[in-house]
Amino acid sequence: KDEKKPVAAAKAPEKKPANKPVVNRTVRVDIEKLDSLMNLVSELIIAKNSLVAASSNDQGNNSAFNEQIEYLENVTTNLHESVMKVRMVPIESVVVKFPRMIRDLSKKLDKKMELYMSGEETELDRTVVDEIGDPLMHLLRNSADHGLESAEVRAQRGKPEQGSIFLDAYQDGNNVVIEVRDDGNGIDVEAVKNKAIERNLVTTEQAANMSEKDIINLLFQPGFSTSEKVTDVSGRGVGLDVVKSKIESLSGEVEVKSKWGEGSTWTIRLPLTLAIIQALMVVVGGEKYAISLGSIQTIEDISPNDIKLVENKEVINLRGTVIPLIRLTEVLDVESTRSPEDNLIVVIVKKGDKMAGLVIDELIGQQEIVIKSLGKYIKQCKFISGATILGDGEVALILDANALL
Repeated sequence: KDEKKPVAAAKAPEKKPANKPVVNRTVRVDIEKLDSLMNLVSELIIAKNSLVAASSNDQGNNSAFNEQIEYLENVTTNLHESVMKVRMVPIESVVVKFPRMIRDLSKKLDKKMELYMSGEETELDRTVVDEIGDPLMHLLRNSADHGLESAEVRAQRGKPEQGSIFLDAYQDGNNVVIEVRDDGNGIDVEAVKNKAIERNLVTTEQAANMSEKDIINLLFQPGFSTSEKVTDVSGRGVGLDVVKSKIESLSGEVEVKSKWGEGSTWTIRLPLTLAIIQALMVVVGGEKYAISLGSIQTIEDISPNDIKLVENKEVINLRGTVIPLIRLTEVLDVESTRSPEDNLIVVIVKKGDKMAGLVIDELIGQQEIVIKSLGKYIKQCKFISGATILGDGEVALILDANALL
């Protein structure tokens, strides 16, 4: 690989005089230099948090000192945003090669198909863009091979002869969403179920009780494939488990929705930044935890009388929406510091179209935190995505709301 990597250029002013030629003003910077710059900004934010903590402990109302701290907060936030922008590149560099790939597949599979792309200018962190190409290519090949039907079948179903594959990217809050859609077969849930039973992944009884969504999620099991023979088009012997693990290693998630006979939609959600986030600090069982603000909808005060049981699970009816409750004290296996009669503090989190209420003991407030990876130590614990160093030197774990839902 070439050591030097291009970086998104600073945006030039919008209005340009007509007679002057536009010069592409960019600098090539090694990604490692940007990484070390990012680390320094992270350390600066930890130092700033320590100062904030020290000033709040020191009760003397020194307004000049507080003003300077506010100024420092502004500067560090702006510096962080600038470094993030420098690291951002459009995903165009990855998706530009896909139309040709689909044209080649069209000839190879003898199916008429067209790729429609939108949102190529959507920007992602450089490290993520480098890694995202393979999973996207796999999903597109999947759509071309498994998804789209042959021209005869399409004609019988009253669809246009030419199959359509869509690749859409857009920003959604603190995430970038990439969707791969096709107007093909959709996923044959029965075929997946039978294959899973045949491969001894589930028993016949388990399969009978599984929801359609759970069955579709079996596609992400290692080595799972519904095709009888391994072709060199989709899979090449590699299952969707590789796509899932790659996306999850980038702190993202992948999910699929499908309608038999109408097509499938694969949705990849990726965080914009992997280093510094705005988080809500909470206390559960006497320990401090952080929850990313990006996934939080609202914070509610719920009376214990408002909790209902549906299928033996606790839910609340919030403004006409039924939301399941997740008691973090049970998930983390700690004792709650609140008595059962007290009102519950519930943090409503959202992932795509799913919502849940996380029950916590106390709220501390919003804080900018630096995510530190825990490496291989707690790979088994899916709902902890890292740790952060707080202003007073304490370490708090970061709860991944997406994994809890």
